[in-house]
Amino acid sequence: MSQVLPGGTPQVHDLIGIGFGPSNVAMAIALSEHNSTVGRQDPVTAHFFEQQSGFGWHRGMLIDDATMQVSFLKDLVTLRNPASEFSFLCYLQSRGRLIDFINHKNLFPLRVEFHDYLEWAAAKVDDLVSYGHEVVAVTPFVHDGTVEHLDVTVRSAEGLSVHRARNLVIGTGLRPLMPDGVERGDRVWHNSDLLRKVDGLQGDAPSRFVVVGAGQSAAENVAYLHRRFPGAEVCAVFSRYGYSPADDSSFANRIFDPDAVDDFFAAPEEVKRRLMAYHGNTNYSVVDIDLIDDLYRQAYREKVLGAERLRFLNVSRVAGVAEGADRVRVTVRSLVTEEEAELDADAVVFATGYSPADPLGILGPVGEHCLRDDAGRVRVQRDYRIATDPALRCGVYLQGGTEHTHGITTSLLSNTAIRVGEILDSLLGRRAKAASDASRPVIEAVRGAGGRTSADHR
Repeated sequence: MSQVLPGGTPQVHDLIGIGFGPSNVAMAIALSEHNSTVGRQDPVTAHFFEQQSGFGWHRGMLIDDATMQVSFLKDLVTLRNPASEFSFLCYLQSRGRLIDFINHKNLFPLRVEFHDYLEWAAAKVDDLVSYGHEVVAVTPFVHDGTVEHLDVTVRSAEGLSVHRARNLVIGTGLRPLMPDGVERGDRVWHNSDLLRKVDGLQGDAPSRFVVVGAGQSAAENVAYLHRRFPGAEVCAVFSRYGYSPADDSSFANRIFDPDAVDDFFAAPEEVKRRLMAYHGNTNYSVVDIDLIDDLYRQAYREKVLGAERLRFLNVSRVAGVAEGADRVRVTVRSLVTEEEAELDADAVVFATGYSPADPLGILGPVGEHCLRDDAGRVRVQRDYRIATDPALRCGVYLQGGTEHTHGITTSLLSNTAIRVGEILDSLLGRRAKAASDASRPVIEAVRGAGGRTSADHR
């Protein structure tokens, strides 16, 4: 935790992290491993601030039978350090389930289980994080016309405190995305709220749900609500004819390889756009084929039995939502005929994705030193550091919001372990250069006075 030195000056950390989701947990692990090995004599000082009261990652989507869409080997550490004690396999050993998992013959753990792994890993580095602490401002500390440090103002139950850093790493995650003009409410949900909201309806014997979206989360929501409320109708609304399967074939999955980040970063803008278009079906608005088959099988069975609770309103979109005290009215418009139908439901769930938080939003006046490209997007260098003008000597690193520069893995777990290693290498390299630059005037002064330095003996 940051301390105030005598004279009221905040202690300067090498790195302050904003947010403590999976990406910054991985960052904390990389720092911890570095400090306990090669960096023992000169550790990297760091601290993270998380506004939640404890670790939590998409808790509203921890459906009991939902599985990860990424191999357990792409955990927080393995691709960077296969021998790490923070790996998913070490987690399984600690829980007494390693042999059971091996016998399961599956690369994709339950999402609930992977969340437990993330909590387990976060707890092992909890000395580096302060929960219940919200970063509310970042201001430049200027010396001789340059910004050498950043002051981070944090709000907690104890009040406001200021912490000083040479570098920031922003890992504030994604924000739920709702359609224009639609606001979340008691009966209008984003899928990130599903489990928390649905518990309030358990005793009300709901009769109908509407789920909007064509991706994995939407399909999981449909299957979950259909199973949990056997007396309710579940209506899926999407603009396609049906759910599209995710392309998880071996060659297509190379888009998630660490080397693919190098290729994407170096590619011209037109090639970047093509790559995203070519491989969007590995991640966006697609569904696992097994889940597609299960839903179709269930819908066909109900049609045969004459008791249809699972309805698919395809080639359609939601044209209006009106929330009442005990119901919500959803207007669904056909894209083919323009005809509209109104559905009264207990709740409507929008599985309409997420958007990255504006990385400059939290930076305040520091953001004025950050450079943008011709499209107005923040410029990011290969080491995930925001490009800045010469006046800002601090590093501001991004864990997310870099899809336009680094490709499709920016918001996914696939490359997290590699990314934090690259950020750590960049931070160490810049720290070493700063130390070298600071010592050079002293060396030159000694030489100019006829003295010798240790460097003269090399």
